[in-house]
Amino acid sequence: MKIIVIGCTHAGTTAVKNLLRLHPDADITVYERNDTVSFLSCGIALHVGGVVEHAEDLFYSSPQELAALGANMHVLHDVINVDNENKKIRVRNLQTGEQFTDKYDKLVFTTGSAPVIPSIPGVGLKNIQLCKNYYQAQQIIKKATNAQKIAVIGAGYIGIELVEAFATNGKDVTLIEGANRILNKYLDHEFTDKIETTLREHHVTLALGEKVESFIGNSAGGVQAVQTSKQTHEADLVLLCVGFKPLTDLIKDKVDTLENGALLVNEYMQTSDPNIFAAGDNCAVFHNSANHMAYIPLATNATKMGTLVAYNIKRPTFAYKGTQGTSGLKLYDLNIASTGLTEEAAAIYGLDVRSFTFTDHERPTFMPSAEEVRIKLVFEQESLRIVGAQVMSKTDQTHLMNTVSVCIQQQMTMTDLAFADFFFQPHYSKPIHLLNSLALNILEQREPMQKTAEVRVST
Repeated sequence: MKIIVIGCTHAGTTAVKNLLRLHPDADITVYERNDTVSFLSCGIALHVGGVVEHAEDLFYSSPQELAALGANMHVLHDVINVDNENKKIRVRNLQTGEQFTDKYDKLVFTTGSAPVIPSIPGVGLKNIQLCKNYYQAQQIIKKATNAQKIAVIGAGYIGIELVEAFATNGKDVTLIEGANRILNKYLDHEFTDKIETTLREHHVTLALGEKVESFIGNSAGGVQAVQTSKQTHEADLVLLCVGFKPLTDLIKDKVDTLENGALLVNEYMQTSDPNIFAAGDNCAVFHNSANHMAYIPLATNATKMGTLVAYNIKRPTFAYKGTQGTSGLKLYDLNIASTGLTEEAAAIYGLDVRSFTFTDHERPTFMPSAEEVRIKLVFEQESLRIVGAQVMSKTDQTHLMNTVSVCIQQQMTMTDLAFADFFFQPHYSKPIHLLNSLALNILEQREPMQKTAEVRVST
C-alpha cells in the first residue's frame, strides 16, 4: 500500500510515526514544503521571554528521525495539485524547480493552518510580523532586539503570551483587540476582568474595542504606528495574532468542507473521498459541548487525529471522540484554563444554559498555605448537562479542566459531578472536592436559580 502524507507538523508527524509502527510493510512518502517538521509554535512566547533559550528545543521530531524510522522524506517539496480521481499528486521541488507526479493508494492530508493576514492598508510594511513557524520565531527575536514600542494585534492566547514576554523584557507593549475584552473565546468576563487588571498592573496598554484601520509607515518602509478606529498607537514592531485559517486550497473543491475551507472528516478521519484522510488544523472537529462541527486548531486535537489516521487507514478501527477545546494559560502568577463552551459561546450555539461561579480554597485552611480557586461551570438549564468550565488560581489547578473535559465528553450532568469520586489528602484537596462542592452548590440552589450566580466559600 502506497501512502502519501502531505504536510508534517503535529498531525502529520504523529500520523507518520504511527503509520510506520502499525503498517511496517506500507510505502510511506512524506512531502513537506518546509525543511523542518513538528515545530511547537505555542512555545514561541516562551522563547521570546527567555524561558526556552533555543528555538530548536521546540521541535519534538525531525526529518532525519522520520527517515530513520522508514519514511521516504521529501522536505522543501510543495504539492501543487491533487488529482483524486486518478490518485495522483503533482509536486514541485522548491530547491530545483523540478516538477514530477507521484501516485497513492491512500492520501493523508495534514497541511495544517496559516496565520490570518488581514486586508488592512499598510500590512506589507517592514516589521509587521506573523507568529507561527520556526523562522518567524527567529525573526521576532531578531527584530525585537532593536524595538522598544511593540504592538500585538489580537488578544487570544498567543497574543496574551507574547504581550507578557515583551513586557517582562522591558518593552513598551500595546495590546490591540477589536472585541471589548481579551480572551473572549475562552473565558467569560469574571475571569477576563482579572486578567486585564493584571496586564495593566504590569504596564501593558490595553486598546480594547479598537478595530485596526491601517498601518502607518516611515520613510524607510517600516511600520511606525497603528491607526485604529479610536486612536493612533506608535509602534516599531507589530505582531499579527488574529487567528488561523486552514490550508486546504489543494482539495477544498474536491471534498466537503466548512464555509472557511476546513475539511469535514468522519469519526475515522476520512474526508468525503474515502481514499483521502485528513487530520489537524486543516480540519473541522466535532465539538462535544455544542454537538456541532467547529474549527478549533489545537495541537492536542491534531496529534490525536493524526494517530487515528494510522489506526483507521486500512479499515475503521477507532473512532474520534470529539473535542472540548480544552486549553490553558500561564500569565504572571495566574494559572488559567477552560474547557467546552463559555456562557457567551453557548448562546451563539442556541443552547439554553445557566452558569455558576464558585470561589473556595484548594485545600484546608489549617494547612500552611491555602490559595483561593475560582471555578465557573456552564450547564444546560433543563438537562443539567455540563457544557463548559473555567478556572483561575495562583496555585496550579488547571488539571480540574481536564477532569471537566472528560465529564463533557461523557455527557455527564451536574448530578453526576456532584457525587463523582475524588480523593482527599490535605496537601492536595479538601474533604469535599472542589468539583463536588461546585456541583452540590448548583443542585442546592437549583430552585429557584438566577441566570448567573456566584458564591464565595470562606472555609
